Amino acid sequence: MLSSASSELGKIKFNDSYYYLKHQLANGLLVGVIGFFVFYKLNYGYLKKFALPFLIFCLGLLALVFTKFGVAGGGATRWLHFGPLIFQPAELLKLAFMVYLAAWLSNPRMQRGKSFSEGFLPFIIILGFMAVLLILQPATSMVVILVGAGLIVYFLSGAKLKFLVIIGAIGLVGLTLVVYFTPYRLDRVVGFFRGEKDLQNSGYHLNEALIAMGSGGIGGVGFGESKTKTNYLPAPIDDSIFAVAGEELGFIGAGSLVAIFGVLVFRIFWLSRNLRDQFGQLLIIGFASVIAIQSIVNISAISGLIPITGVPLPFISYGGTALAVFLIMSGIIGNISRYTR
Repeated sequence: MLSSASSELGKIKFNDSYYYLKHQLANGLLVGVIGFFVFYKLNYGYLKKFALPFLIFCLGLLALVFTKFGVAGGGATRWLHFGPLIFQPAELLKLAFMVYLAAWLSNPRMQRGKSFSEGFLPFIIILGFMAVLLILQPATSMVVILVGAGLIVYFLSGAKLKFLVIIGAIGLVGLTLVVYFTPYRLDRVVGFFRGEKDLQNSGYHLNEALIAMGSGGIGGVGFGESKTKTNYLPAPIDDSIFAVAGEELGFIGAGSLVAIFGVLVFRIFWLSRNLRDQFGQLLIIGFASVIAIQSIVNISAISGLIPITGVPLPFISYGGTALAVFLIMSGIIGNISRYTR
């Protein structure tokens, strides 16, 4: 799908139709496959010992994007540049936060999910600190993914319902204020509600995405035959790749893609039911939640169900760091599955 969505863009910008595909293979898939097999073989229990240092390390990397090592692009500063290495620390944070949260909540001597001082306050402080760093980049959608996945893990660890309600209310108020006082975010929300009344401005991206998917019909226009990916559809290799899939593969192809994500997430959650180790159980629940929420947000935004957001589609959109992290998550899930009963 990436090969098709990026072919014309690569030819126009770099005179190489396979430029983005080769970069994804070299910078994302290669690292990810190596990481997959390393963590598939390594006993996942070792992750618990390094959970806190890894989280602190990733938070430090996240803060470094505001220094001279940060790389700006598309109106945001989300990447780090160290010599030939360019990566997105927020993607690593998804992995680190889920590992830390599972380790923290599975401590047998603590019942942090039911404790206000030892559970609720530390949890909300960590979430708040991450949210501030991400919003400043800005990467608001990443906040939604991490908070959403974090709440699911926190709830299934045995947290009191009132804690979740309080966190949800704080998050909703905070997100509303951030959107209201940030013009470009507010424009996206306005464009979502105005729709066809503002096609040349805030509603342009959504309108082009809907046109692309609508033109695909039932069976699609054919692989590689998208007409919108070059001159009309914004971010065809990133946020909008699902629209390209809908145009080229039609309702059948796009629906099959949604079904594959559904089966994957369901299978991981089902796997967690057979685990006796709470750390492993909460860890794969966290990974499944990240994949589910990010997939739902991307597909829903491109389908016009929620305002347009800058969230790539897991495993498919262009982005080496994201692909590598999702493959490492998959390796850990595979490792944990070997310990089910």
